[in-house]
Amino acid sequence: MTTELSPVHDNTTMEALETKARHPQLGLVVVFVTQLMLVVDASIVNVALPTIRAALGFSPVSLSWVVTAYALAFAGLILLSGRVGGRVGAKRALIIGTLVFIVASAIGGLAPNSEILIAARVVQGVGAALAAPSTLVLLIANTRPGTHRARALSLFVIASGGGGAIGLILGGILTTSFGWRWVMYVNVPVGILIIVGGLLFLTETGRSFARLDFGGAATSTIAMVATVYGFTTAASLGWANVQVSASFVVAALAIVALVLIERRHSHPVVPLSMLRSIRRSAPFVAMLLVPAGMFGFFYFVALFTQMIFHFDALGTGLALVPFVLSMMIVNQFSPRLLPRFGERIFGAVGIALLVVGFMLLGGLNANSGYLTGLLAPLLIIGVGAGFTFAPITAIAFDGVSDGDTGAASSLLQAMQQLGGSVGVAVLTTVFVSVAASRGESAGISTALASGAGFLVLAFVIFTIWGRRVPLPA
Repeated sequence: MTTELSPVHDNTTMEALETKARHPQLGLVVVFVTQLMLVVDASIVNVALPTIRAALGFSPVSLSWVVTAYALAFAGLILLSGRVGGRVGAKRALIIGTLVFIVASAIGGLAPNSEILIAARVVQGVGAALAAPSTLVLLIANTRPGTHRARALSLFVIASGGGGAIGLILGGILTTSFGWRWVMYVNVPVGILIIVGGLLFLTETGRSFARLDFGGAATSTIAMVATVYGFTTAASLGWANVQVSASFVVAALAIVALVLIERRHSHPVVPLSMLRSIRRSAPFVAMLLVPAGMFGFFYFVALFTQMIFHFDALGTGLALVPFVLSMMIVNQFSPRLLPRFGERIFGAVGIALLVVGFMLLGGLNANSGYLTGLLAPLLIIGVGAGFTFAPITAIAFDGVSDGDTGAASSLLQAMQQLGGSVGVAVLTTVFVSVAASRGESAGISTALASGAGFLVLAFVIFTIWGRRVPLPA
């Protein structure tokens, strides 16, 4: 839902890049399509979740891993993958990441059981983590400063925002017409085009040989996985279970180890300077909390429309289009409104709208209708999302040195994916608990209302510690 800039590890001049690039405009198309594929994959699966659940025998708890397995692998490895891309070159990283992604997609489409599908989603996350940081690096490397680059960045943002809508609609069409497996298979031909186009039309960037922080990457990944596993397992085993307690202990120990490692590493995946104070940490914490609600929103609204409204997958995709359209419309005005009102006010208003939308979703029940019960929250949440992510990103990057821009980008994306994983895990626990006594409709609406808790906390943190980013002189 949001895009962060990464640095270009490039020691060549723009003139040299232009002489190497063949058909640079086609190279930009490759970048746009790559970003579109990764964004589409995040939403296309949500629409197919009820069908996947029935086909492979997922339980309500295990179904959440279709979402969280991908997000965790993405979040855990993107902290390191930006550095890897600097070593091997952004073009190579994008091509290798895309290859891994489409192979995993094919395996996921062929999955005979839930375990294989979840494993394939993990590997998809690995490929996405390797490819994602390279998209903006290559965009910068394959454009000229000024109007040319600004236009390219604008199209990139449109691809990012439009991908959500395309994923929802395409997921519905494919699931309804050909079966849920095609939400995985569709990545294969697109990925092949990206690889061929990348080889032919993309200019490689320079390479940086800074020492890789494997210890930081490993401990951060362990902390993320243990945290989400603990929350997810609590839904079925209860909070007093030994496995649940052990998961949180492992997560705490991994966080301590991460801090100790990052304090000594010359090129840490998580520069502690970015988190040295509450004010500096605030946008990163907000980027953790807001997606915690938003991922749960997509997950449970898709379940509600199909299980309670009895929409098919296509109907679910079309039902969510008002959310995406309202978000995209607001995104078009955000660049002009931000300098006038400032990031703190703009972001706080956006998060407040998200809270209102989630509280309205908490009123859904078995007798609710789409027009009377769901449409208004969708529109409010879409506007709120359009207001929220640009201010958080701008504040997070304010004051970050050029050498740490890539780390800031990776950290923001990791927080987004981790927050989404935690959110789905926590809200699934709420859903299972309530559904057991009051039914699935009450379970979903209660989970959605509980998602507002993440957003209220984000509102408090952002309102107190957010700030206005000064305009460049």
